[in-house]
Amino acid sequence: MQGQSLTNVKRPLCLQRWLHAATALLALSGVAFVALKIKEHAGQIDISGFSADTWSLLIVLALVYGGANVLLARAWWNLLKQHKLQVPWQWALKTYGVSQINKYIPGNIFHLAGRQAIGMAAGLGAQPLARCSLWELMLIAAIGGVFGILAAPLQWHQVSLGMAIGLWALAMTVSIALLRNLGAHSLSRALGWQAGFLWISSVVFMVVLKLMAPADALQSPEWPILWGAYILAWLAGLLSPGAPAGVGVREAVLLLLLSGHFAQADLLLAVVVGRVITASGDLLFYLYALTLRAQHAVIND
Repeated sequence: MQGQSLTNVKRPLCLQRWLHAATALLALSGVAFVALKIKEHAGQIDISGFSADTWSLLIVLALVYGGANVLLARAWWNLLKQHKLQVPWQWALKTYGVSQINKYIPGNIFHLAGRQAIGMAAGLGAQPLARCSLWELMLIAAIGGVFGILAAPLQWHQVSLGMAIGLWALAMTVSIALLRNLGAHSLSRALGWQAGFLWISSVVFMVVLKLMAPADALQSPEWPILWGAYILAWLAGLLSPGAPAGVGVREAVLLLLLSGHFAQADLLLAVVVGRVITASGDLLFYLYALTLRAQHAVIND
């Protein structure tokens, strides 16, 4: 079966120009908002006590988080494949990178609108693109809920960490196996890439918290619980339509889940520093995407 590829759908030249202009405007707005957020959150941090080693590690964490966005782009590329939209990987990476920054625009939907506009301008069908966005949200919300199982010991003390890890592993295995048994191999791969992004994101926050909290406040056996708490907070931000990139919502949920386990001042500092790192990483990913040369070769099944 032949899949739809770039330039398969011909659109009026004026419509293509409007779509390109809209995506450019969205990208510029996203960059402006992320710059404002970085400035706003950075102003809440007392950096006088940060050593050179701390600064170096924070920069590395921003680079790691920015690079992790490639996993989300890979997931989206697999979703395009599932819906018979055959495009080059480099085009998908660039499209995802230049549109993802739009999640900082108030409304928390403009990154999806940006990908829709870029895809339509390139000649892809509007309905398959919209279905990809819907599947992207459903899959990452589902996998975020699965990771949230790891945080169960925070609220239910009768659930041990070992039990939580076992339930998480079982849910992950069943989810991927179910998609594969249904013949949705590209969906199962997309789920795997999204899981990788969420895990890296949670590890980044864990390292930040370890930097901000006393050395004895964070023990290695507790790390999976922190991963689950962070991803639950991330999921709450994702599902809040009015919060750009989940700003405010994610932080509030993290404080609610972890306030009894860490000093309030340390936790607040880690939350603010973590937001600066993620925003900076998103900006770096956007700048990297701008350097890519989008390929327009037609690829068929």
